[in-house]
Amino acid sequence: MGELDSLNNNELAAISLDYFRRTALHYGIWFSEVNHQLGLHEALQTEEEVFGKYAPIVYTRLAGALGCETGGEFQDLLAGLPREKLVALLDATAANWLAGDGLWFQAVEKRQEMFTAKRCNDTCWTRFSPVEAHSIKTLLGLPDNGGLDALEQALGYRLYARVNVQSMERQGDSLIFKMINCRVQFARQRKGMEDYPCKSAGVVEYSTFASTIDPRIKTECISCPPDPHPGEWFCAWKFYIP
Repeated sequence: MGELDSLNNNELAAISLDYFRRTALHYGIWFSEVNHQLGLHEALQTEEEVFGKYAPIVYTRLAGALGCETGGEFQDLLAGLPREKLVALLDATAANWLAGDGLWFQAVEKRQEMFTAKRCNDTCWTRFSPVEAHSIKTLLGLPDNGGLDALEQALGYRLYARVNVQSMERQGDSLIFKMINCRVQFARQRKGMEDYPCKSAGVVEYSTFASTIDPRIKTECISCPPDPHPGEWFCAWKFYIP
């Protein structure tokens, strides 16, 4: 590609997508470094402040560049869409998130080996799970010590909730969460492959998510591959407050 004046629309579109990619990477790198230097709590609080100021700037500039109406906020623009399109947008975004996660795993596994890919995957969940929990907690206005009620509500708003089939039920003073249909594991079953051994990732994923919603909540793995599990579900987790 040469100077902008010499590029056609397809080439300009390719550069635009790459700008979006670099912007997302830079935003994530900032978060990662603040987390590294100052800790997760400070990184979450700082990101919340930054996004609150950044989102309207992004919307106004992009809307202006595309010749769209700039009054109001991007959320108002989305809210004006038909409900079925909003739900489809949520599903498509969640599916894209899962696809990106899987592609990262496969790329590391191909370039290195399975152990390194699993190690990277597990570490990513120690970062992403509390970030997602904090985001949901803020979005829904959940209290700091909301207990199992808050956790049950938050689990329903995870990205996973749009791509997998899950269930939750109360058993005494505990909340039992089951992943009925996991898209990743189901795809492996269709190919005649064994379950992916995701327990190590699940332990950090669910425990950090729950403790971010309410630090009093404890997490116990009932079963998760490579553990044996019944055909009705792939993994199950128990949450409780001692």
